[in-house]
Amino acid sequence: MQIHRSAHTRAFTVLPNGLLQDRRLSYTARGLLADLLSRPDGWREDGRQMADSSPQGRGAVRRALKELKDAGYYRVDRVRMPDGTVRSESHVYDTPQPEPAVPRPASGGRGTGGAVTPPVKDPGQEPTLPDERTRAAVATLFRVIRPEPRLRLGEAEAQTLAPLVTQWLERGSSEAELAHALLPGLPQPMHSPTAILRDRLQRKLPPERPEAPPPTPYAECGRCHDPVPRPGICRTCAGLDTRTVAVGTGAPATPGGVARARAALRGWPRRPAVAGS
Repeated sequence: MQIHRSAHTRAFTVLPNGLLQDRRLSYTARGLLADLLSRPDGWREDGRQMADSSPQGRGAVRRALKELKDAGYYRVDRVRMPDGTVRSESHVYDTPQPEPAVPRPASGGRGTGGAVTPPVKDPGQEPTLPDERTRAAVATLFRVIRPEPRLRLGEAEAQTLAPLVTQWLERGSSEAELAHALLPGLPQPMHSPTAILRDRLQRKLPPERPEAPPPTPYAECGRCHDPVPRPGICRTCAGLDTRTVAVGTGAPATPGGVARARAALRGWPRRPAVAGS
């Protein structure tokens, strides 16, 4: 038998030989696993949808998924969402993974006799509700990516990106600026929308805008109430303004000239009054 392989530069998937040659799996299970591994991260399709698009039917797909689960290639976890609901989350591996450990009752305790089921993630903890800033950032992100159907995110995925979106908003960016940074030039095919958005939010984060300088404080002159740079009296009232014009001369007065001019005016002799006038 001769094997003919083509050189691929795009739209291909690398699979280990151990997966394709795993004799524990039927050919249907191996083909289904190769199909699952060729899908992008975050791809959503349940067993019924896969069966409807397969000529084998639902029974064959269900048995193939069970084979993959027993062999460690496929696992379904129950995840508690921030709003308290529980949803299923599927994981597909290209190498067999050990089965997760199941907690056992403490020694000395009496068992109930029933089967022990793996708990959901974060057992016994109250769901942590996002704060107002996180909710606003998530809502903004959903509005920005709505025109692009390939950028489909879940609530939990959007919350992981909320801190970066919050930084954009705090630096004065608008939704239009976010859309211009996130939407153009998306790769094809897109394997992980969350990773692409995180990379663009980090790489294109705008610089912090400088804060406006505070207004310059001023005081008022204690005599004429004109603005002065510091508390006290202005230069004019202090007789230090060199631009003051001397009385009767039209020439600038020297420091102290105003005070001398006022003293001279106060001592100017008045015309004596004439009797009978």
